[in-house]
Amino acid sequence: MESHDARGETHGGYRAADAERYVPEPDKRPGRTAFQRDRARVLHSAALRRLAGKTQVVDPGVSSGAVPDTSPRTRLTHSLECAQVGRELGAALGCDPDLVETSCLAHDLGHPPFGHNGELVLAEFAAGCGGFEGNAQSLRLLTRLEPKRFASPDVSVGLNLTRAALDAATKYPWPRGGRPGDPGSPKFGVYEDDLPVFRWAREGAPEGRQCFEAQVMDWSDDVAYSVHDVEDGLQAGHIDPRALRSAPERADVFACAAARYAPPGTAPDELAEALDRLLAQPWWPDHYDATALAQARLKDAASQLIGRFCLAAEGATRERHGTARLTRYAAELVVPREQRLECAVLKAVADRYVMQRAAQARRRAEQRVVIAELAAALLARAPEGLDPQFAPLFAAAGDDRGRRRVVVDQIASLTDAAATALHARLTPA
Repeated sequence: MESHDARGETHGGYRAADAERYVPEPDKRPGRTAFQRDRARVLHSAALRRLAGKTQVVDPGVSSGAVPDTSPRTRLTHSLECAQVGRELGAALGCDPDLVETSCLAHDLGHPPFGHNGELVLAEFAAGCGGFEGNAQSLRLLTRLEPKRFASPDVSVGLNLTRAALDAATKYPWPRGGRPGDPGSPKFGVYEDDLPVFRWAREGAPEGRQCFEAQVMDWSDDVAYSVHDVEDGLQAGHIDPRALRSAPERADVFACAAARYAPPGTAPDELAEALDRLLAQPWWPDHYDATALAQARLKDAASQLIGRFCLAAEGATRERHGTARLTRYAAELVVPREQRLECAVLKAVADRYVMQRAAQARRRAEQRVVIAELAAALLARAPEGLDPQFAPLFAAAGDDRGRRRVVVDQIASLTDAAATALHARLTPA
């Protein structure tokens, strides 16, 4: 990795510039690649550990009562599984596996307590200071908030990852309102405050285009959570596989898929065909009773689905681009439409039977109150309630915009339990 030829290219299809860091620093141990160092930095970060306390879809310890607690995924276990999927798919296509794994491990670091539910409340609170988006928060954490390297005693550069690693971890490579062809999109990958390091990481990149490693990360994320959310829903007793053969139940699933997960203009017949393809597989679970045999069959079904989605993408990408190593901006990941629709249907199944439960709706409403009241209390009472990392930043902020951003950074760093506890302390009944 670190050695390069006369053209300035490193071995393995990456340029020397890809391995540069925002603030140069010497190697501690010769022989380790820059991307191996990146992976180690994310793996050892406090931000990654905190994901263990952030819910994925099924709340830990919560089930229908028909089956025992099965320890469902958290944001941490999801990130680890996404990293395993991405590492293998990326390596099969010629990417540096450590680079892809780093991007997968980092992709959810900025998600706040209570996931997308908390994200919506923070976006409203931060509307006047640049907004909030979990992916933009991930970049901010990697380049500023996670204390690892400082350019000076007052200027943190976060984990100081390589240019290629930051680019690979950027799912939405544009600022708020800057999505090509869709300026009204709520999705963005960088706050205005963080544009200098973003522009450095994206130097020479086509505007608005994901690098190839980010595309592998993005699809690996979709694959991991679509498959595992359904697996967790089955194990928790929220999903009955037999319901997927009922016409009214299927109609609900297809409506959800068309509204939230499928490409625009997808016909219900296409979604029905996608679900039927999955139901026709010999490994598809037709029931789940929590016995050891049922658990093994469900694990096999999850493995089969991941293999199906990844092999389809690998095959289609190779068919278009050939057998060369595919890195950075040399190619586009090709995912067949059939597999994208199958993945969308799985997401809709988890949405319909897990996220749309009445108990979940009540719980989400309570969580939104917690985040909104906590944000207001912190803004009014700071530095009380702020961690030692954030209290000096709040004091140094010159206006309400800056103080709001510090409050957002503090809340986004909290686990679900920590947010609930801090809310209880700052907003006594």
